Amino acid sequence: MISKSGFYSDGSSAAPALRIYLNLGNLVDLPATSVWPGGKDHSQFQQLLNDGFEGVQLITDEAPGAAASLPFCGLDRINVPGEAGPIVAKHAARGDQCITVHAGWGMEDDDAVDRLVEAILAASLRHGLPVFLETHRTTITQDLWRTVEMTKRFPEIRFNGDFSHYYTGQELVYGNWEEKLRFMLPIFSRIGFLHGRIASPGCIQVPIDSDLSARPMQAHGAVKYLEHFRELWSLSMLGFLRHARAGDVLIFAPELLSPAHYYARVFSDATGQLNEESDRYAQALLYKDLARACFVEAQRRLEAERH
Repeated sequence: MISKSGFYSDGSSAAPALRIYLNLGNLVDLPATSVWPGGKDHSQFQQLLNDGFEGVQLITDEAPGAAASLPFCGLDRINVPGEAGPIVAKHAARGDQCITVHAGWGMEDDDAVDRLVEAILAASLRHGLPVFLETHRTTITQDLWRTVEMTKRFPEIRFNGDFSHYYTGQELVYGNWEEKLRFMLPIFSRIGFLHGRIASPGCIQVPIDSDLSARPMQAHGAVKYLEHFRELWSLSMLGFLRHARAGDVLIFAPELLSPAHYYARVFSDATGQLNEESDRYAQALLYKDLARACFVEAQRRLEAERH
């Protein structure tokens, strides 16, 4: 259900909370060497619970099947205003708690953007389903300036923050990092969902190490991208907590995609066989712990603000 704050609410009187889901794209085409045991039957979804995930984000329009044993949400693409109503209705009927969407293609003028956003917001309210516009390449939210301008015209808009697209696509570290974080405050204050993916300035999906306090050994440049994503996520969670009400939930879902989408990098071994750079499921387990640490940090900052 939609909270009065515009976020997803579980309808309870509990304090605003973080919940860790797994985007099921994370499990697609995992190599046999992955720590994920494989499969998508009931026992494997139980494994997700055992590993500390609290739900899943479905990646197809199909019935959830075995995934329905867990709380679930969805995703989709809405290209033009006329698609908003039917797409949101479909996900509401399926039982999704909320959905994230890619909206438009990024070539729309401001009038077309406004008509698309108006249609999405109206459909969300009509069906009582929270809809979070994803900050993604090739959509109307593909650049910082346009997205911030959108919040001025539609203060009620809520986002799914996938900051890898800004970090790489707009090379956030090129220039004044702190100034850019300040510019992004209207986005951070409207984050109701987070897609977990860490990027470097040149690669949209890069691995981190098990020591979450250390610089990733794969990072050869000067940029401390792990620290930057800690800050991006912490600021998003702080923005959520500043505006959330009882029962509101912020979903964090690792979304580490396969080489088929040119996300996971592959390298040749001694035999010429191409192998993924990391185990994406093992990485998702690290992301889970990192997100929870960021939420604790956001709670600490909120408490400090109040005193």
